[in-house]
Amino acid sequence: MRVCPAPRRSGARAPRPPAPACPSAPPPRPPCRPPGSAPASGGCGRIPSVRILNYDIMARFRRRTCIILLLFILFICSIMMALKTLRPDRAGFGDPFGLGLLPELQQRTVLLDNKQNSLNRVQGDTVTRVSNLHSITVNTVKASMPPINKLEEELSSPNYNFHIFYYSWFGNPQFDGKYIHWNHPLLPHWDPKIANNYPKGRHNPPEDIGANFYPELGSYSSKDPSVIEAHMKQMRSASTGVIVLSWYPPGMADENGEPTDDLVPVILDYAHKYNLKVTFHIEPYKDRDDRSMYHNVKYIIDKYGGHPAFYRHKTSTGRFLPMFYVYDSYVTIPEIWANLLTVSGSQTIRNTPYDALFIGLLVEERHKHDIHRSGFDGMYTYFATNGFSYGSSHHNWASLKAFCDSNNLMFIPSVGPGYIDTSIRPWNNHNTRNRVNGKYYETAFSAALLVRPEIISITSFNEWHEGTQIEKAIPKRTGQVVYLDYKPHKPNVYLDLTQKWSEKYRKEQEQWLM
Repeated sequence: MRVCPAPRRSGARAPRPPAPACPSAPPPRPPCRPPGSAPASGGCGRIPSVRILNYDIMARFRRRTCIILLLFILFICSIMMALKTLRPDRAGFGDPFGLGLLPELQQRTVLLDNKQNSLNRVQGDTVTRVSNLHSITVNTVKASMPPINKLEEELSSPNYNFHIFYYSWFGNPQFDGKYIHWNHPLLPHWDPKIANNYPKGRHNPPEDIGANFYPELGSYSSKDPSVIEAHMKQMRSASTGVIVLSWYPPGMADENGEPTDDLVPVILDYAHKYNLKVTFHIEPYKDRDDRSMYHNVKYIIDKYGGHPAFYRHKTSTGRFLPMFYVYDSYVTIPEIWANLLTVSGSQTIRNTPYDALFIGLLVEERHKHDIHRSGFDGMYTYFATNGFSYGSSHHNWASLKAFCDSNNLMFIPSVGPGYIDTSIRPWNNHNTRNRVNGKYYETAFSAALLVRPEIISITSFNEWHEGTQIEKAIPKRTGQVVYLDYKPHKPNVYLDLTQKWSEKYRKEQEQWLM
């Protein structure tokens, strides 16, 4: 959970078959005798009368058959229309009818289908076995496995200058033995007088989760291979290129989570399958300083640096260096950072095999000077709340970009679709930023493009607690909660908007370089 500073963070029916043509009417009976001829002995006699009777019986039988067939066809069509009305609007071809009336069952069906598809792809990809309810063992294929060509044809091309923040801290009983993060506690206000006016306790998944929106995948586990693959496909469809993975050192986690470093290999493998890259968002664990950061960077590069999905950024000097985003970097004083990030520092990482690009978080205006003194290579703004902080305010981005240009720093503005965290901070309504059907998101992109940044970061793919996610969300109502959703748009609207602006950004960058 991000803690903001102050506060911290469709098929159509198949064409109806033509009704079978009614059998043609019986041919006219031949006259008993030619006109004008004398009647034969006995006249027409009894035999012609029997023929007339037989023709009448056959005609009635054929008419009855025709009527029965028509009624049967109308009955079938009525059944099809009734089932069609039960079919959810977002159902794909072949989806079961009527599940739109059962949101939870629909979500489980989607998950089961995804899991089965994932299992069918296990050979030649990644095998994940659940050894018990608390841990999994991941056996990965060779890191050189190329992405599948078919996926490349179906999805938008990745934009490696579009970075997106990603969280792998979610858990559920099936994969983790319990819910993790979905059962987030309600955080009290720091002022007891205000705190007393708001509810306390924690959320109770799966119906009640610590978020104002509800994910299409349900209260998923980040360990579920089908979920990881679905996320990679969504991020790739949005034409993002680099996943900024929230990371704690092995054995460490945020106060509401559990360690997630063991998930990095499978995330890298699935990212590679979708031709995405992964970099790391180093979180503010206890006692983080220059020495521990050196060991963190060394660990990450030694263990994951050889993977083809590991991100390296091409610098102005032609070097390809890893990149690390450092959250809450301002908590550590510049002098400590300088030991690690300046050439003359006592714990310097510069000009070593572990040299990299380090991006500090800017919240207040003064942080730009601290970031420069510390030896960081650039700054990012993270928060998706325009006006909340100096860094997150769009109108300050031009000034920050100018400062960075004059000091050889990278400026990476962070854009988001909106912000709402009242499911976990019920007292923080004043920081809510409504999505306005995507207009807020597009306004942020416009502001970012105006300053011509080398990289744009997106907050976020799936930070559900703070309502900044672009991951697919669905309408959901429970006995106590009515979740927000993306209506009147579809669940993938923010993925589509991201893809739109990624292409626009790509074209504008080409013009900037002319």
